[in-house]
Amino acid sequence: MKTNEIFDRLWMDYIHKNPYVKKVYDLFISEGETVMNDHIAFRTYNDPRINIDVLSKIFVEAGYEEKGQYTFEQKHLFAKHFEHKTVDGLPRVFISELKVEDFSQFLKDNVKAIVDEIPSELLHSEELIFSGNQWGAPSYDIYEKLRVESEYAAWFYVNGFTANHFTVNVNALKKFDTLQKVNEFLKKNGFMINDAGGEIQGTPEELLEQSSTKAGIAPINFIEGMFEVTNCYYEFAKRYPDKDGKLYSGFIAKSADKIFQSTDLYKKG
Repeated sequence: MKTNEIFDRLWMDYIHKNPYVKKVYDLFISEGETVMNDHIAFRTYNDPRINIDVLSKIFVEAGYEEKGQYTFEQKHLFAKHFEHKTVDGLPRVFISELKVEDFSQFLKDNVKAIVDEIPSELLHSEELIFSGNQWGAPSYDIYEKLRVESEYAAWFYVNGFTANHFTVNVNALKKFDTLQKVNEFLKKNGFMINDAGGEIQGTPEELLEQSSTKAGIAPINFIEGMFEVTNCYYEFAKRYPDKDGKLYSGFIAKSADKIFQSTDLYKKG
C-alpha cells in the first residue's frame, strides 16, 4: 500500500471517530494556514502478535525505517519512531506498546483474551492497523479496573487499532508560529488543552516543543450500557534546528510521557 493511501485512510477514520479534530483542522484552514502532519501515533500491547514490530510492518514495506527508541518507566511503555528512507516531508510514525508483564494477572489475562479474539488472518494483514476494536463490545467493569492500573491499557481496550493522534507541524504555520499562539487560539475557540505538567512540553533548548488538546469524549456501547469515554486527540509540534542547522527529528521521552495523558478520562465541563 502506498504511503498516501495509508495516511488518507487513517485520517478519514480519525476524523470520523473524532469530529472535533476536523473542526480544529478547519479553523486553521479558515485562517489561511496550510496544515501539515508532523507525525502520527499508535498504541498497542507488547503481545508478540500485535506489538510494534507487527504494527510497523505496513510502514516499513512502504519505505519507512526505525529511527529512535524510547522508554517510559512510570507508564511501563516502550516506543519506536520511524521515518521514510528517501522522501522528505512525510509524517513520522510513532508506535508505543504497553509492557504487559509489568502488570497484574487480571490485566495480563484480559490482554490475552482480547488478542485471542482477533482473527488470525487479520493479524497477518496490512488491514490490522485500520481495524479498530476486533473483540466486540467492551465491559465497562473491565475498563474501569484496567484504568486503575493503566489509562493506556484501558484506552486500547476500548479503541483498539486506530490513530491515537495526528500532529500539526507548527513549523509550517505562518500566523500561529509558536505553541503559545496555537494554544491561545484553540482555547479562544472553546477547545481544551492538555495541561498535565504544563500546556507546553519541551523547550527550544531541547529542540522540540509539544502541546495537545484533551482527547474527545464520546459515548461507547459497553456490555453494561452506554458510557462516555475518551477517544483521540490532536497534537501540535514545533521543532528547532540543531547545531548543524538541521531540524531535530526525534522525540523526547519526558515530554511524550505527559502527552500520553491527553487520553486520561476527565469530566466534561
